[in-house]
Amino acid sequence: MWTACTVKVLDCLASTSVILKRCLRLGAAMAKSKFEYVRDFEADDTCLPHCWVVVRLDGRNFHRFAEKHNFAKPNDSRALHLMNKCAQTVMEELEDIVIAYGQSDEYSFVFRRKSNWFKRRASKFMTHVASQFASSYVFYWQDYFEDQPLLYPPGFDGRVVVYPSNQTLKDYLSWRQADCHINNLYNTVFWALIQQSGLTPVQAQERLQGTLAADKNEILFSEFNTNYNNEPLMYRKGTVLIWQKVDEVTTKEVKLPAEMEGKKMAVTRTRTKPVPLHCDIIGDAFWKEHPEILYEDS
Repeated sequence: MWTACTVKVLDCLASTSVILKRCLRLGAAMAKSKFEYVRDFEADDTCLPHCWVVVRLDGRNFHRFAEKHNFAKPNDSRALHLMNKCAQTVMEELEDIVIAYGQSDEYSFVFRRKSNWFKRRASKFMTHVASQFASSYVFYWQDYFEDQPLLYPPGFDGRVVVYPSNQTLKDYLSWRQADCHINNLYNTVFWALIQQSGLTPVQAQERLQGTLAADKNEILFSEFNTNYNNEPLMYRKGTVLIWQKVDEVTTKEVKLPAEMEGKKMAVTRTRTKPVPLHCDIIGDAFWKEHPEILYEDS
């Protein structure tokens, strides 16, 4: 039989449990307010499951930004390398990104199909990518534009699109690379006509109106002795960022037991990081060489 002391303890625990339950109910009621109904106005922007989530950023009014900051024409390697650095920073912060592609003032980031980051909310995907990219652009500006001060902060707008299959994703990336080729070929001829032939922008535009790719290549070769195929791949193909294992060599001070002072030694460590490639992604060769991009979830 239980002692009287045991009964008293049990009665005390029971009464305490009742008080706790009442306090929890009261706390829950107090935590809510009559204003919480406004949460019902928030739109559901959850991305479809098992689809590739793509965030594409574009520079806002970058023609003006490039003019104000004296970008070289038709391509400024400093600006392109800065864009690549910003994209690498985004991938390192948001590791669910499996591949990124950039050209000119735009960059596309592809999140893996099964990613559940931010509960797959489109607004979270877009704002995290855009804010990280824009802040990195300002942070790393001086590393690439040493003699050019940043006159005002750049802006980037973004959009989120979901693609249901591997083929639609590949077609999207192919579309962006084809756009890179079309725009760069036009700009290369356009600025050659202005810088080397002395045409005005209006005259150069009129000269190129209605021309095909073959016509533009012929103008570059016959008038400016330029083979477009010899232009840097970064200009013609854009930049692809994928995860790869890289050996990094660092200097570390090592102390041996019998020595009073340490010795500096080179230490090699392997880590996975986003690596820039300048290659064709429209054909099948790239995807056969890197099958893990599309099938990393299987």
